[in-house]
Amino acid sequence: MKSLLLVCTLILAALTGCSQNHFNVPTENFASKVKSLGVAPIIVDRGSDIRHPKKEQLVALVTETNRRNEQQFVRKLKSTGNFYTVVFLDGDSESLFDRLFFRRETRDDATIQYNKYFWKNDELKNYIQKNNLDAVMLVVIGGLTKRDKVTSVAQMKSMTSDYNHLILTAQILDVNGTILWEYPNFRQRILSYEPIINLEYPDFSEAEANLSPSANVKFRTIEGIRRILEQKRKDMLLRETRESDAYGKQFEEILSLLKYDPEKEKAPPQKSAEMPRSPIMPEQPVRGSDVRPAVDYQPPAPPKPPAPPATDTPAKLPPSDEVVPARGSTL
Repeated sequence: MKSLLLVCTLILAALTGCSQNHFNVPTENFASKVKSLGVAPIIVDRGSDIRHPKKEQLVALVTETNRRNEQQFVRKLKSTGNFYTVVFLDGDSESLFDRLFFRRETRDDATIQYNKYFWKNDELKNYIQKNNLDAVMLVVIGGLTKRDKVTSVAQMKSMTSDYNHLILTAQILDVNGTILWEYPNFRQRILSYEPIINLEYPDFSEAEANLSPSANVKFRTIEGIRRILEQKRKDMLLRETRESDAYGKQFEEILSLLKYDPEKEKAPPQKSAEMPRSPIMPEQPVRGSDVRPAVDYQPPAPPKPPAPPATDTPAKLPPSDEVVPARGSTL
């Protein structure tokens, strides 16, 4: 019985997975509330856990690559068709962060580690209203150190250690500071959250050359990070596109959690067609239940007894009130 219940649950999850709501509010509320969406410049949180020895050069490099990938992200958001308008809010990302930032928390939710951001409500409200928007998307790249397993290129060796990463988070907020949607998203069936780049790596070659049982963890060079962030995605024919592979993977993950069908959300629920009930035979209640038939059923009248067959014998007459005298007596 338990196995059957488990199978039914898995089938139900598979059937309903495509219509799962990835928003912090009902999807129909989001669709009716957010018509115009503004996308702020991608922010680099220099105050987060970035441990690279050349931190300032790294922040400048990531800020530069952000500027080259923002417009591609906005075009992808427009292509969903879920918003009446999507606009890019040009400006200095660092000063915007200083104006809106309230605090950050390093979270570990459902084995997913990330930075969660909180913003100043008044400043956020002014920013949204000033640009005549319904909501704004804030995208932040910050540092985070977490335990991870890194495998060599040849897939022959691996090493589990604490590595410093750059991660990307995103939120859609309204004028009241309500988080309508966020990434990483915990409403998906399979939780996955990859960093935009791992800043550290185990030097397996050095360990092999020195016959060392463990490899030293090293930071990537600034030029190495640049080449990784600028590496282009390839299409189905393995041709290079103009989109960064590192950024493109993050954008595709975000879009997969933002897509919905506005017309489907507006459509009224379809009523299932009911089979006409027979006016003669009643519904049979389940044995042992109190269910009563929905149709008032009147049982047919019992058949009339057949008429007696005709005969020549005269029928007996009922007794009369006349008194018959007994033999030998006189009245």
